[in-house]
Amino acid sequence: MKSEDTILAAIAGFVDTLSFVALFGLFTAHVTGNFVLIGAGVAGFGQGVLLKLIVFPAFVGGVVLSSLLVRSLSEGRARQGARLLHAVQAVLMVGFCLAGVWATPVSQPDSLPVIVAGVAGAFAMGVQNAHPRLIQRPGVPNTVMTGNVTQAILDVVDMLSLDTAGSARGAARERFGKMMPAIAAFAIGAVAGALALRYMGFWALLAPACALVGLALTTGEHERAQTPGHA
Repeated sequence: MKSEDTILAAIAGFVDTLSFVALFGLFTAHVTGNFVLIGAGVAGFGQGVLLKLIVFPAFVGGVVLSSLLVRSLSEGRARQGARLLHAVQAVLMVGFCLAGVWATPVSQPDSLPVIVAGVAGAFAMGVQNAHPRLIQRPGVPNTVMTGNVTQAILDVVDMLSLDTAGSARGAARERFGKMMPAIAAFAIGAVAGALALRYMGFWALLAPACALVGLALTTGEHERAQTPGHA
């Protein structure tokens, strides 16, 4: 479902920006970005090195939990894996919200409430990062946009080049059409996350939590309607 990737990209941009602004430059979705910030912190630039070190195992935990949950489903219920992961991530997002409210006002990067909030956020986004690798379906990456932007630029070059074959130009146009909604949604989500934090604090995380609940309730409805025996 194309709209699913768009919604998830917006969630990733929203949560990653909110956590970055609120939790001393912490990435929860693009977790490898924390390696750069850890290096800077070790050299005396920035703060929150311990926080960024601790959230990586939490991110790993989200990936492992996702794998175990999907593996636990019988073959006949495998298509319910997407709904299950959306629901689990929604619960974790509410946990991130409540932990962030507990940590407010955020003043010390190594305080227990801040660490708990960071761990909850990274765990939730670990689930989202694992999701497309565990549930096979047509789609585009929705948590880290670097690869999508690179591919979109290459597709634009192919579309504009006079020596591009017609079939290659068509394929590039199709890929570009799939990539751009996710890229735009991530960017919009990033802006929305920063603004929502300013005016709502960590309570803003209820928005992506509600979006995930909506996905958990609706994902797969179209496919199920196409299955013989269903109206």
